[in-house]
Amino acid sequence: MIFSENILICMALPLLLTVFLVKDKARQLVVNFIIGMIICLLSAYITGFIDVAFGNGTEDTAIFLSPVVEEAMKFLPLVFYFLMFQPQDEQLFHAAVGLGAGFASFENVCSMITTGTESLTFLLIRGLAVGVMHIVSISALALGLILTRHYKASESSAILGALSVSMLFHGIYNLLASGTGVFPIIGFCLPPVTAFLLFLGYRQITKA
Repeated sequence: MIFSENILICMALPLLLTVFLVKDKARQLVVNFIIGMIICLLSAYITGFIDVAFGNGTEDTAIFLSPVVEEAMKFLPLVFYFLMFQPQDEQLFHAAVGLGAGFASFENVCSMITTGTESLTFLLIRGLAVGVMHIVSISALALGLILTRHYKASESSAILGALSVSMLFHGIYNLLASGTGVFPIIGFCLPPVTAFLLFLGYRQITKA
């Protein structure tokens, strides 16, 4: 058994100190990184509660429940920032990257403590697949919000559409990663490839 709250405190306190030492973009990244870690912990609380309440198995929780809860929780601070402060496209995208990196880092640390750190291969897969997946999914949400601004789309429709795509992407990854044979390999390759395509899409949108 691990105490996730203690891990959060140990990781967040040094970062919180740096908030007072840096400015502008660096400060925004650190703040969003901390928020991402907090969101990860809250998502674990919610997922665990629903799992216990309805008696879902570990695999069903990972495939059907976790993507919905985690993506919705990551999206809440992002859409609040988008609607309340009307940030520029670059600011919104940077906020999304910070949230995703904080979420992924905290989840990876908790996973390492739980499962051990003996296998370097497992740690690399965890960092390059699971970590990138969280950043990709929330970056896709940010791009969905950016598109509503560029193409004057309905905000409510675009928000729901972007959130649905993010949940679907997360669910597909978890489904592939929990499979056997070649499916986990496909799942582990999915986030880096998607990250590259997402980067190209972001550059295209910012040039428009």
